[in-house]
Amino acid sequence: MATATIARTLSVSPRTVENHLQRAYEKLGIHRRTELAAALAEDGLMVR
Repeated sequence: MATATIARTLSVSPRTVENHLQRAYEKLGIHRRTELAAALAEDGLMVR
């Protein structure tokens, strides 16, 4: 899902979404959204 779409859905700014994603990446030791999706899928946390 695009950052702008997430921001609209949550009624926050796109920058807020990016900030939260960046914090998640740092905690998981990853660098991009595709790696985040893979980590979530691996742990059985991916929801479709």
